Amino acid sequence: MLGSFSGTTVPALLNSTSNHLYLHFYSDISVSAAGFHLEYKTVGLSSCPEPTVPSNGMKIGERYLVNDVVSFQCEPGYALQGHSHISCMPGTVRRWNYPPPLCIAQCGGTVEEMEGVILSPGFPGNYPSNMDCSWRITLPVGFGAHIQFLNFSTEPNHDFIEIRNGPYETSHVIGKFSGNDLPGSLLSTSHETTVYFHSDHSQNRPGFKLEYQAYELQECPDPEPFANGIVRGAGYNVGQSVTFECLLGYQLIGHPVLTCLHGTNRNWDHPLPRCEVPCGGNITLYNGTVYSPGFPNPYPNSQDCTWLLTVPPGHGIHFNFSLLQTEPDNDFITIWDGPQQTTPQLGVFTRSSAKKIIQSSSNQVLLKFHSDAAVGGIFVITFSVCQILHLKSGDINSNPSSTTDLL
Repeated sequence: MLGSFSGTTVPALLNSTSNHLYLHFYSDISVSAAGFHLEYKTVGLSSCPEPTVPSNGMKIGERYLVNDVVSFQCEPGYALQGHSHISCMPGTVRRWNYPPPLCIAQCGGTVEEMEGVILSPGFPGNYPSNMDCSWRITLPVGFGAHIQFLNFSTEPNHDFIEIRNGPYETSHVIGKFSGNDLPGSLLSTSHETTVYFHSDHSQNRPGFKLEYQAYELQECPDPEPFANGIVRGAGYNVGQSVTFECLLGYQLIGHPVLTCLHGTNRNWDHPLPRCEVPCGGNITLYNGTVYSPGFPNPYPNSQDCTWLLTVPPGHGIHFNFSLLQTEPDNDFITIWDGPQQTTPQLGVFTRSSAKKIIQSSSNQVLLKFHSDAAVGGIFVITFSVCQILHLKSGDINSNPSSTTDLL
């Protein structure tokens, strides 16, 4: 139907697209009026001229008769400037209601598709001078952007592109490129990625073409449970770090801080560390525990481990063998009341030892463990600082040669 009309307003010019035209008039039983007077003339049903296909775009529709509609789309990375649909107008001279649109590479914008293309302004022609363009790639939370350059040519050192891991000017820059070398691929770790391009007033070149594709920001493997230690950190996503700490008496073997790496397969930048009991060492804690090497597993064979315990001057060290399961006579622990093996011994201890609690009169104690080539065992020695009480000579009764007592 070309139209339906009533009232006193004169209808606009009409053109049929067929060699037959049907006109129907209807009136009811009420008010009469002057009616209508129309004229018609024959026109040829010629088509509109074939519309121009925009560069870097495509045309959809091959019929150009009156009222036919043709639509246009741009290649990825280009924006359509003009009308996406044009219609062939009726009339003596056939013409489109709008001129064909253009497809241009714009300066900046926001893209939200899971994959797409970003182009420098004017690509594949040279970009203009004095440009500052920012594109924001916005993806669903939990996804990052995998960026790959297909073309790259800028004025070296003056015109450049930055890829920022976030939506702000202050976001971390994961790549900055200038010159003619094609940059390598990049992986952002945020669901919002910024592409920034700058050109100065001088040389202009073709610029760049890049593709991006969303990828899921999976987590790195869970490092817990972490035997004999603690894991600290907010999460295991790409770019996040976790810190490892060992319980008292254990030593961290490996890197204390691990960061979840980029890439399709999530993994940490170093192997997971472990907490082991060291074979010897220097201890300056006020209280703590000395474990047998490998604890809670049996200690290895043929071990000679030495610990030097040091507390502030004027204090001694109280020891308690809370667990002592060594091979009798052959595996033993020797403790000296001083920093060297030439100082007096506080005792030699094995599974069969009756005495399990001792105190030093020195603020430094040397502890040495020896195991032979036979069966292993385990031991646990707790220690704590204690104060040395200096007594007057007249108060000493039981041992005249003694000058100190322990609290």
